[in-house]
Amino acid sequence: MSGGEVAGILVAVFWAILVSFLAVALARLAQTLKATTKLVADVTDQAVPLLADASDAVRSAQTQLDRVDAIASDVQEVTSNASALSTTVASTFGGPLVKVAAFGYGVRRALGARKEETPGKAPRRTVIVGRTVPSARKEKRGRGKKD
Repeated sequence: MSGGEVAGILVAVFWAILVSFLAVALARLAQTLKATTKLVADVTDQAVPLLADASDAVRSAQTQLDRVDAIASDVQEVTSNASALSTTVASTFGGPLVKVAAFGYGVRRALGARKEETPGKAPRRTVIVGRTVPSARKEKRGRGKKD
């Protein structure tokens, strides 16, 4: 055997080993692609119903938000109506009620002043900073000097 024949045999053996490694790699790659294809098909089968459910949930949420928006606008309208009613009532009845209250206060003061003027009653006392002092000090001093 010559050197060229040995080199040819070595190249052929190396080439056979390389082809076998490539065949194994291609077989594994084919298995991986099959598994990936199956996984993608399973995910697609599961994702389609999930997306439909998510779409239904979003539609339902949108419907609820529309209802809440309608309720909020109704509440705002009721609030503005109540404010307008309050302003109207205050302007309509406020002035006359203040006048009636002032009249009642004046009547009470007048009747109270009339009762104080009756003889035989003790003088009215006034409370100042937690102490009671007679309302007419001059009368007391004057009485004390005369006695």
